Amino acid sequence: MALPPPDPQFVLRGTSAAVHTLHFSCAGQEPDIPVLFSGSESGFIHVWNLKTHRVDTALDGHGRKSVYCVETMGGKDRLLSQGRDQTICLWDLAEGRTSVTDSVFMEHVGFCRCSLLKVAQGRWLMAMAAKGLEEVQVLELPSKTSVCTLKPEVGAKLGMPMCLKLWQLNCGSQPLLLAGYEDGSVVLWNVTMGKALSQLVCHQEPVMSLDFDSEKAKGISGSSEKVLRIWSLNEQQNLQVHRTHELVNAGVSDITIRPDKKILATAGWDHRIRIFGWKKLKPLAVLDYHTATVHCVSFSDHRNPRQRLLAAGSKDHRISVWSIYNET
Repeated sequence: MALPPPDPQFVLRGTSAAVHTLHFSCAGQEPDIPVLFSGSESGFIHVWNLKTHRVDTALDGHGRKSVYCVETMGGKDRLLSQGRDQTICLWDLAEGRTSVTDSVFMEHVGFCRCSLLKVAQGRWLMAMAAKGLEEVQVLELPSKTSVCTLKPEVGAKLGMPMCLKLWQLNCGSQPLLLAGYEDGSVVLWNVTMGKALSQLVCHQEPVMSLDFDSEKAKGISGSSEKVLRIWSLNEQQNLQVHRTHELVNAGVSDITIRPDKKILATAGWDHRIRIFGWKKLKPLAVLDYHTATVHCVSFSDHRNPRQRLLAAGSKDHRISVWSIYNET
């Protein structure tokens, strides 16, 4: 008989607002205390100490407008955040600082989270929805130099970009971008050439979230529908549907594959977190704790597999933290 799903290892309270984004930083040089960053609807970024389960710092840089993307840029002292004030902020948190060192104004008003890719020491690419309705802009950071603007062909009618994932096969290879659009399509872009390599209609509704495993050349996407779509990339760089998984309830806010590529988690509009095996998309657990929509899920990057955690942020103002399937 299957074991019942566990309770959260602990719950973080105190954001006083819906939680829209989460990001772990555990892989410091010395034996660091792991940190969890959360972005909330009230415009604050909270830096949580996972030993004390309390907020170490609250950052306020988005004019009390919802924060829906937080990422670290090589260690926990350099942070990028994106908010509904159409601003992407770069933060310096070293030695207790809480200062915004630079910012990028976005001319796009939607909810599309930007995507970061480290391309060299101290150099990053950032993809974000652009001013043109269907366009994606790629910048280099920290210089903020424009690399390209990705525009669909005339008459393609993809709608707005909804989710983005920059990736490359290895450090020297060309950067590629997977973008999920309002019409339900996923498009693979070559960033260097600025052109679309492949397009696949995955959903009837806008693509809410996607993640990609570059080692297996396989990705997964979710929408407001009751399906998860798994798709693969062949050697000709064509996207094709690999598998479909029917969900009990409709609506997926977020999908993330654990760094070891063994399991994945989805954040559901039905208040639940679902865990699947990544190899065959076998359902492993339904984590039922939250009392409202789960907006985001994030896995920790602990070096020791036994310490790995999963965090989920919800509209109910709470962040649940789970220790699950760490022995795989």
